[in-house]
Amino acid sequence: MDPNIFFTNFEMLAEAPNGVQKLRELILQLAVMGKLVPQDPEDEPASILIEKIKKEKTQLIKEGKNGKRKNSQKITREEIPYNLPTSWEWTRLSDISYDWGQKKPDVEFTYIDVASINKELGLISDDLKVLNPENAPSRARKIVKKESVIYSTVRPYLLNIAIVDKDLDPEPIVSTAFAVLHPHSGISNRYLYHYLRSKPFTSYVESEMKGMAYPAINDAKLYKGLIPLPPLAEQKRIVAKVDELMALCDQLEARQQKKKELRSKLNSAALDRMLSAESQDEFEENWRRICENFDLIYDNPENVEKLRKAVLQLAVQGKLVPQKEDNSGSYILKEASAEKIPVKIGRNEKSKKLSLIEKDKIPYVLPRGWKIFRAAEICQFKTGKLNSNKAVSDGKYHFFTCSKETYRIDTYSFDCEALLLAGNNAQGVYSLKYYNGKFDAYQRTYVITTNKDLIDYVYLKYLLETKLEELKKSSLGTLTKYLTVKILSNLVLPIPPLAEQKRIVEKVEQLMGLCDELEGKLRKAREDSEKLMETVVRGLLEGAAAEI
Repeated sequence: MDPNIFFTNFEMLAEAPNGVQKLRELILQLAVMGKLVPQDPEDEPASILIEKIKKEKTQLIKEGKNGKRKNSQKITREEIPYNLPTSWEWTRLSDISYDWGQKKPDVEFTYIDVASINKELGLISDDLKVLNPENAPSRARKIVKKESVIYSTVRPYLLNIAIVDKDLDPEPIVSTAFAVLHPHSGISNRYLYHYLRSKPFTSYVESEMKGMAYPAINDAKLYKGLIPLPPLAEQKRIVAKVDELMALCDQLEARQQKKKELRSKLNSAALDRMLSAESQDEFEENWRRICENFDLIYDNPENVEKLRKAVLQLAVQGKLVPQKEDNSGSYILKEASAEKIPVKIGRNEKSKKLSLIEKDKIPYVLPRGWKIFRAAEICQFKTGKLNSNKAVSDGKYHFFTCSKETYRIDTYSFDCEALLLAGNNAQGVYSLKYYNGKFDAYQRTYVITTNKDLIDYVYLKYLLETKLEELKKSSLGTLTKYLTVKILSNLVLPIPPLAEQKRIVEKVEQLMGLCDELEGKLRKAREDSEKLMETVVRGLLEGAAAEI
């Protein structure tokens, strides 16, 4: 395989979802397969390098500088994951590296824990703790020297790998959560570092991990792992090319982040203009601009959620549709607050006088004909008991067919229209569903009913959706967040006349449909980009394997 094929497609691949991260993985994988840089027939082959290392190992053992390990097992054909260039050799990590042993700290020392490693950059923090022996953690045992490579063997920190690149004073000691690999002469610690981060080695480690809560690989199995060893001169060329390409990835990542921030600013500005629109014509103009520049402003389906929220916010501010003089129901709204709708408190149902709504609780000027209500003035809130017919819990809704004509929740029966609010969630993220049918619900699920001659259920659903973040902030509980009737009852709700509610619903659903369409196009483009990335990567790797 010609490496230039890879380099030619480099920037194109980076634009795929998670493209830069996949490029980093691909760079390392091609590097350790011998396909990132060309081989030079003048290089001393790795087989000679291995013989030199054996002699050095024997000498170090004699001098007591290297703990004696058991002779490594012969590599079987079944262990070899792929073929190598002719000048390379498969060998075990224990054959090309060694450790410095362990000791219990008896003097002041510099402690390196797994959390001291910057996972992305592979660097050891400059802010290391210097500890006295009496304050030494029980894990502070392994000795390291300058040029040693330290590898975290616990899954949550699997890529916390670094090179001890300078002399530390006082003497450094690392956690037993690290395996220490000090390279023999002729082994580039940078090449070793890159290999330990590559997918072939990571896959091996994951296959050998044991434990449920904190999966880990022990040192013996880690050192048994294979490493594809190139000649020293090629190791250096590989390291130089990997570092060059990783720097290019950094640049591409920075460029993408800058583009993302720009799009975020454009999105915020566009939505702010829409939300501040003072007339229907101004709103329509701002919406048209968003649609015309959608590809520029929104580059992934997740961002469309901000647009949906803006549409709902405009709807409940009365800016989505023009007000008309046909709102004959306005007088009903003026009298509605005088009605005492029962609020369920505990097991008893009783009327409760609500506090007046202060002016500072009304966030914007209401259009003519609208009125502000406390939720309890226009809604009833009932909670459910455990029931096997239909259930709503933790934001997930499951409905089952049942032949009964009515259902009971606590001591209440409901007709076929209501809103269901899942009010019990560990993160305090609540969800709302309009349901037109017979139902039962779990406890902490609120069934919200209203007078449909005054309030359109779908409008009420959209209105309450704009209040979900407010409800999250008002939630009670620590481990599990939950809502109460009191919290729900005091929500401040702006209500337009019924005719306008229906026009708002119609407009919202029209705009949400456009969001769905645009979101679908983005999702399709993203899927196509991912497939292209997978196809190119698969072709590169298959081509590389076939040519070795």
